[in-house]
Amino acid sequence: MAAVIGCDVGSQSLKGVLIGATGDLLAEASAPYGLSFPHPGWAEQDPNDWLFALRSVVKELLDGAGVRPGEVGTIGFATQVDGVVAVGPGGGPLRPAIIWMDRRAEAQSRALRDRVPAGRVFEVTGLNLDSSHVAPKILWLREEEPEVYRSASAFLLPGSYLVYRLTGEKVVDYSNASSSMLYDVRKKDWSEEMLAVANLDPALLGRVAPADEVAGTLTEDSAREIGLRAGTRVVVGCGDEHGACLGAGLVEPDLVCDITGTAEPVAVAADEPVFDGTGLVETHAHADPRLWLIENPGFVSGGSIRWYSDNVARTDYDALTAEAEDVPPGSEGLIFLPCLSGAMTPTWNGNARGVFYGLSMKHGRGHMTRAVFEGCAYGFRDIVDRFGEMGLGGEEVRVVGGGAKSPFWCQIKADVTGRVLRALKIREATATGAAMLAGVAEGVYGSLEEAAACLIEFGATYEPDPDKKDAYEEAYGLYRAAYAALEPVFDREEATAW
Repeated sequence: MAAVIGCDVGSQSLKGVLIGATGDLLAEASAPYGLSFPHPGWAEQDPNDWLFALRSVVKELLDGAGVRPGEVGTIGFATQVDGVVAVGPGGGPLRPAIIWMDRRAEAQSRALRDRVPAGRVFEVTGLNLDSSHVAPKILWLREEEPEVYRSASAFLLPGSYLVYRLTGEKVVDYSNASSSMLYDVRKKDWSEEMLAVANLDPALLGRVAPADEVAGTLTEDSAREIGLRAGTRVVVGCGDEHGACLGAGLVEPDLVCDITGTAEPVAVAADEPVFDGTGLVETHAHADPRLWLIENPGFVSGGSIRWYSDNVARTDYDALTAEAEDVPPGSEGLIFLPCLSGAMTPTWNGNARGVFYGLSMKHGRGHMTRAVFEGCAYGFRDIVDRFGEMGLGGEEVRVVGGGAKSPFWCQIKADVTGRVLRALKIREATATGAAMLAGVAEGVYGSLEEAAACLIEFGATYEPDPDKKDAYEEAYGLYRAAYAALEPVFDREEATAW
């Protein structure tokens, strides 16, 4: 057995952990990269930045732990889902990746809906027929950038692209494939029906395999590029929220995980595919092949706070929360709708946009700040309440990601939902989930349960404050009413050009 590396390839950075042959965490590292928003509703990223960041993280991990490249046996990735890379004949990207928060493919989504009922798409794939998913984005490339489409040798999700660049193998795991809208969530393979509707060749997407299967080994060129030994094994890997759920210990049914990063996926593990008739939560594959994840794949939560901090408040996180702590629950009637990249809660609507409602002369910056945090917490409540209505989950939620480090935000979520939140001590849950997959493949752990038992420790617990219940019930009702009133405005034809 040898050491393993797990990497979280997120929207704003790549984070990595190094785990030794005995199963202990040896080092952590991260490297940032940028996002591009060429037009309203668009979001892109240079796939080469992922590889540059990977090289930096690998070097920092090895140097920090005093481990030689040859002592690493296996590497695994948990990557942002719902994105697509158009791969050229030489293996590099033909254009920037279209990533998960991109909403340019609204017209393609409508065209698909004309060919197949949205209910049938949900029945087969477990997904809403929505422009956030991969199939409409590929169709956008076919229609709007035909030269790129014709030149492409593959259309790969971010995780599949990384594995391909490192090993030459085109392969995608169940969890990543289940974000494509081209995958049969029951059969665990590409859907012939959906591929026919979209007129796409499955050979362009890669074969489907379990997340902990070894996809291949590092080529000489890729090993030199990222600083590891040629022949190092690379597992297929999984989606980022799926990796985070592994890192939170969701290896048995009915455990709930809240993953607060740029987006905020909220998921519950299930031992069979369960379908939500309202469409608020989708049915995805899990990185653990025995389970499924019933989840909302992520409204822009941390991204809303980052946007607000950078563009409105123009101050750091500690100063933000210090001001907001002095504002009463409900922000004295001020509501924020966290729909800066469309809405995935309380309904799915790619045309929705962020809104402050209720501003008055009495409101200051602290009110606005607290309203942003509370608006994101109301979105979180939408989802966990739906789990309860479906008979899934319980009164406890495990919380990971950047938001888990904020007592202020975690307490607001507990107060808004009436649920207990338990933060994990582990700082990089998603990268740890990727390392768990690599560790099982390497033999460091005998199973994902063993890996979870070895790595997972709980930190702070946040109990709901009963004195704030009434204030938040009223504020949550106002949030829902404001969203419902604005949906017709969002859906005006001219709004789609924003």
